[in-house]
Amino acid sequence: MNSLIRTAVAALAAAATLATLATAGAAEAKLRVLVLSGSNNHDWKQTTPVIKAVLEETGRFTVDVTEDVPNLKPDAFAPYAVILSNYNDFGKNPPVSLSPATKQAFLDHLAKGHGFLALHAGSSVFYDWPEFQTYCCGTWKDGTSHGAIHVNEVTFSGAKSPITEGLKPFWIRDEFWQEIHVAPGVKSHATVTPDPKSNGSGKPEMILFTIETGGGRGCGYFLGHGTTTMKNTAWQTLLQRAVEWTATGKVTLPPAKDWPATKADAERMMK
Repeated sequence: MNSLIRTAVAALAAAATLATLATAGAAEAKLRVLVLSGSNNHDWKQTTPVIKAVLEETGRFTVDVTEDVPNLKPDAFAPYAVILSNYNDFGKNPPVSLSPATKQAFLDHLAKGHGFLALHAGSSVFYDWPEFQTYCCGTWKDGTSHGAIHVNEVTFSGAKSPITEGLKPFWIRDEFWQEIHVAPGVKSHATVTPDPKSNGSGKPEMILFTIETGGGRGCGYFLGHGTTTMKNTAWQTLLQRAVEWTATGKVTLPPAKDWPATKADAERMMK
């Protein structure tokens, strides 16, 4: 009997140890994200905290923010699975640049299987750095424009992606870019047709792209003009899933339960 008790106690102890290790492993499994911020022709002081909160509420990510992008050092990227740009240097003369060593460290980091995501105007920087622009997937250049902010429907089309798999079309209030300059080799996954009544193009415009190149993953997600847009649960779902994909190449996060399937839903969410 004593032998049976000792065996049972040992089994319980082993189970407790495994549970502890599993809990620790889950905590360690959180994906670390570095958000580039501190300058933008949009209201980065308001949007960056929302981006951080939307990602961390999933329990899948821990998010750090830097507001000193021009002085990033080569070792700045090492801890992170994803670098997310909510940063640009619009209006700055001369344009912001990084040191050659920091640029190379960024590319070397992505080559190890990590990811980069450019959010809305987060690609409108480092125009003289081709590799960065490739990972952005697209950017604003001569010929790019947008109409007035309005509510419109986003549909999923083009190449299949784990980011959009299983998602239904949705409605959102935002600033919809037109004629985005797309990098070679990218895949498009979502489109919107900006309303001519709001000075839109009236034709399908691509707003979500991915690329796998140089050992890393890049994503351009061009919705997210301001915090009103960021209240939209479909916008949040796409951000969360896009960041997870850029980190791992897979997506485990589910869509939001409250989905803006109608124009009325989008208008309700933006209040």
